[in-house]
Amino acid sequence: MKAMKYLAKLAVSGLLLASTALSSFGQQDDPMYSQYMFNIQSFNPAYVGSWECVGFMVLGRYQWVGFDGAPETHSFTVQAPLRNEKIGLGLSVISDEIGLEKRLAFFTDYSYKVKINYEANLRMGFKAGFTNYRHTLTDHVIIDTNDPSFEGEIRESFMPNIGVGLFLSSPRYYVGFSIPKLLKNDFEYGAESYNTDYEFRNMNVIGGYVFDMGSSIKFKPSFMARHSEALPFSVDLNASFLFKEKFWLGGMFRSHVWNGAGSAIGLNTQFIINEKLRLGYAFDLDLTDIGSYGNGSHELMISYELRSLVKSFTSPRYF
Repeated sequence: MKAMKYLAKLAVSGLLLASTALSSFGQQDDPMYSQYMFNIQSFNPAYVGSWECVGFMVLGRYQWVGFDGAPETHSFTVQAPLRNEKIGLGLSVISDEIGLEKRLAFFTDYSYKVKINYEANLRMGFKAGFTNYRHTLTDHVIIDTNDPSFEGEIRESFMPNIGVGLFLSSPRYYVGFSIPKLLKNDFEYGAESYNTDYEFRNMNVIGGYVFDMGSSIKFKPSFMARHSEALPFSVDLNASFLFKEKFWLGGMFRSHVWNGAGSAIGLNTQFIINEKLRLGYAFDLDLTDIGSYGNGSHELMISYELRSLVKSFTSPRYF
C-alpha cells in the first residue's frame, strides 16, 4: 500500500512538472493567499496608509509541500502615510516560483483617502511597476535532447503593468475591490516563435466585519471573491475569533473550479505580540486528488509597525 502511494505521489509530481513546463507558454496568474485579510496590500494598492504608521510585512507561502517544483511565493510590503495622512505610499515585492519558472515583481503603491463620515474612510489606490520573468529551459529533463522548444532561457527582464483598487473601511469593517494588473503582457521566444499571453487580469472583491462576543472575544467573518481570465472563479470564506486582543484563530473554506469542481479547507492563526509585532501562520489542504498525496500548503507571516511615542496606539487593528 505504501509503495502504491509512493508511486502515485511520483506520478502526480511528474504531472505537476509537466504542467509547469507547458505553463511557460500558457496562462499565468497572480498568487493566492490564505491570510489575504492581513496581506491586502499585495493585491490592492488602496490599502496602503490604512495602518496610519510605517509598517512592514513579510509573508511566505509554500504550496503542495512534498512535491518537487511546487509553488513558492514570498512577498514583502512596506507602507506609510504622508504628513497630511490623506496620502499613503507603499512598495510591494513579490517572488513567485513554480518549478523552473521564476517571477519577481516590483510595484509602487499609492492611495488617497476621502473621509466618508466620522469613522469610515474610502481610499482610492493606484499601483505601477514591472515583473521580471525567467525560465531556464535547459534544466528540464526531456526525452528528445534536440527539441528546440527546450533550448536556452526565457528572460523577460521588463514587463510593465499598472493596477487600481478601492478600499472602504472603518475600525470594524472593510470592503475592497481591486484589479492588480490591468495590462496583458505577451512575448515571443525561440525558433518556434511562441507568442503567448503571459499576464492575465484578475478582479478581487474582499470584505469583513468584526462583532463583539462578550468582553474578551471578537468574531470576524470575511471573504474574498476572485475572478481571472486565466483561472476559474473562486471564493474564500473565513471565520476567525480574536481572544483578549492577543490571539486570532480561524477556519477557511475555498471553493474553486480547476478542471472540475474542487475546494480546500484550512486554519489560520495570528499572535499579536504587542502593538508593533505580529506573527501569523496558515495551513490549507486541497480537497482534490492532489491533496491526498502532499502535505498541504503553509503560510508564515510577520508584520512590524513603527509607531512613535507621539502617535500612540489608539485602537486595535483588526485587518
